[in-house]
Amino acid sequence: MPPMSSRRRLAVLATVCLAVFAINLDTTIVNVALPDMARQLGATTRDLQWIVDGYNLAFAALVLTGGSIGDRFGRRPVLLGGLAGFAVASGIGALCTGAGALVAVRFVMGAFAALIYPTTLSIITNAYPDRAERAKAIGVWGAVTGLGVAVGPVTGGLILAHVWWGGVFLALVPVALVAAALAVVLVPESRDPRSARLDLPGLATSSAGIGLLVYTIIEAPERGWTSPWSIVGFTATAIIAAAFVTVERRRADPMLDVSLFRTPAFSAASGAVTVAFFALFGFIFLITQYFQFIRGYSTISTGVRILPVAITIAIGSVLGAALTGRLGTRVIVVTGLLMFGTAFAWIAVSATYESYLQIAAQMVIMGTGLGLTTAPATESILSVLPPAKAGVGSAVNDATREAGGTLGVAVIGSVFTSIYVHHLAGTTVAALPRDVAIAARDYVGAAITTAANAAPSLSHQLVTDVNASFMSGLHIACLVAAGVCWLGAVGALALPGRRDMRTAQPEPTVVTAAPEPAPAS
Repeated sequence: MPPMSSRRRLAVLATVCLAVFAINLDTTIVNVALPDMARQLGATTRDLQWIVDGYNLAFAALVLTGGSIGDRFGRRPVLLGGLAGFAVASGIGALCTGAGALVAVRFVMGAFAALIYPTTLSIITNAYPDRAERAKAIGVWGAVTGLGVAVGPVTGGLILAHVWWGGVFLALVPVALVAAALAVVLVPESRDPRSARLDLPGLATSSAGIGLLVYTIIEAPERGWTSPWSIVGFTATAIIAAAFVTVERRRADPMLDVSLFRTPAFSAASGAVTVAFFALFGFIFLITQYFQFIRGYSTISTGVRILPVAITIAIGSVLGAALTGRLGTRVIVVTGLLMFGTAFAWIAVSATYESYLQIAAQMVIMGTGLGLTTAPATESILSVLPPAKAGVGSAVNDATREAGGTLGVAVIGSVFTSIYVHHLAGTTVAALPRDVAIAARDYVGAAITTAANAAPSLSHQLVTDVNASFMSGLHIACLVAAGVCWLGAVGALALPGRRDMRTAQPEPTVVTAAPEPAPAS
């Protein structure tokens, strides 16, 4: 069949970007509704954690499976099924009357997201066989991915200003349905031409291994990183990972050729994506608390102030994809990670009441660095695999994003909390009633509330101590994030340079496209 026209490819790109926007919007839009859920559903802190993490856990555990299913049964039907299921689950989530039911729905939403996300990149890979054009398309895809994550707090804040907490879920329904309707008309069918049987042992071990890893990471800050349960979780993950490698090496047609990780274009790029999302999610975790608790901004105001990150992620993604062909993946990704680390290092020496212009400048460097890192690294991962295996390649990219983001919140949050609690213990908070002091150490918001309600003679000192403790934790956590980014930059030196870039066309795949729509008369 003849290749798609440029106009048709752009329409396909817009469709899959809309689908991925809905998924990434969901990762952060829910966070701003958590206080309302706590009040109206009677949700405990543990419930709220799983309302967020249930989605992440299901997504991470099943994303490799979702990519493999798309390769086997066709990307368009899997995309359509994922979008329809995601829309229905979102609508049900808005109607939940209990925290337990909502947690269950969040797991279902994550499962459908795992079908959608890798399929979008697979469709792009098959629609853009030319590597240079594909790199630009992935740059746009990466820009939309970053925008979805970063504009979630703004969107959620605007919704909550007018409707109840369920509105954040209802808002996802029309986006998913419109994307599904466009996919029916515009997205061509594509699949692995060999139509091999599903690698069920590979699917089982990959889902179990990734799921257990993410679950252990989520639980580690509460249980302790060196607690028996955490050690058992990490050990079991390593055993399952070894089993997965053994299974895949013995299969004639494995779900994932594990030897690909010997290729720097694949392994180093996967590491760069992991580091980038480790840093991004860690930053969002810290900055939202800083703006709301230390600066006293509202939810909407906080979301608006985070927009420089979203905008520059978009710009950096497009710019990184455009420059990769000229300078090589290595230069762009290393530069991006160095910029990311530099922004964290700058934050680590900032004053408590820094001007917003300086904070915005830090976010501009950070967002640009993220965009320069993720778009070229994603393209590098996909360039190693033929289009027939694009679903699995995309899923590897998505799994590294999710694992990196989850690990970022867990590690950065754990470092921040440890320093905050240690610093606060030696302040005037120690003189408060025991239950009040414990609440202040456990939750920054409780500490701020306690300080505001204290007697005037004590209130000012409490605020000063809480702010100092918060900033102490923030600074150390940012130094850790900076170090991780810089180590990631060292690892990214293994990526291919300009001379190593290959422009050979990938092997063909079976594609059946719907007829071009007739031009409007």
